[in-house]
Amino acid sequence: MAAAYWLATSFLAFTAGAKENTEMARTLASKLLVLTVLLGLAAAPLSAAEKFIVVASTTSTVNSGLFDKILPIFTKDTGIEVRVVGVGTGQAIRVAERGDADVLFVHHKKSELAFVAKGFGVARLDVMYNDFVVVGPSLDPAAAAKAKSALDVYRRIAAAKATFVSRGDDSGTHKKSLEIWKQAAIEVKKFSGKWYREAGSGMGATLNIAQSMNGYTLTDRSTWQAFKNKGALALLFEGDPGLRNQYGIILVNPERHKHVKAGLASTFIDWVLSAPGQAAINRYRLAGKQTFLANARGTVKLN
Repeated sequence: MAAAYWLATSFLAFTAGAKENTEMARTLASKLLVLTVLLGLAAAPLSAAEKFIVVASTTSTVNSGLFDKILPIFTKDTGIEVRVVGVGTGQAIRVAERGDADVLFVHHKKSELAFVAKGFGVARLDVMYNDFVVVGPSLDPAAAAKAKSALDVYRRIAAAKATFVSRGDDSGTHKKSLEIWKQAAIEVKKFSGKWYREAGSGMGATLNIAQSMNGYTLTDRSTWQAFKNKGALALLFEGDPGLRNQYGIILVNPERHKHVKAGLASTFIDWVLSAPGQAAINRYRLAGKQTFLANARGTVKLN
């Protein structure tokens, strides 16, 4: 299993990072990762398999360490094991569309609503949020730290022709970055390979590339807090209301995929949205700082 999981994750990284990357390769890679997760059932007793669900989620929730903290609490309370397929939001949605997950837990509301509208999901519900921040070289050649808004940051970077590294992997973070470029009226693809680069990688790898190139990038705060190789990178811009990063949770439609474990998956969703689940999210800290703010149904007091 360990070797298979290494192979799956390595292949995902390879196909994401290759410039000549194809959609078929991405699909094959995510299928391989899902298969590796599900292979754990083969060695498990039938009773354990019945108490098992798969959650398709993002690299940010996985890399932040959030699931490592809250899932054991859920499993202890319910006896239900949760296995997470952690990829970019776009890939996570495709995993769920194929019926290779019971729950979708990602962070691009427009894509989530489209997933439900197409009949792949039952309903989308808010869970928690953090925010996006702009990081870059501490010398800040684009003077991003002086910007008044995220649009201003991006315009300053473009005007300075300062290196900007985007994920380029169909993730929620990359989608958000493209939205900002569009709002800033900058056709960034024209500058691809010049000052604008797309890494085709996850957030951690993209931060490493930005650090090595003295470049700027947009990142979710939790991954930035967990990132160890900051080097000369610094947090330069934060606080724009438009950079709020909302996460949603969706039950994969059992009418579409009969094998979806709707009962167990609903138990998980109910727990995540409940007072104990929301409190577990709020308690999670990275370096002493709250990482995610629970906001399900607007009933939880944030701390």
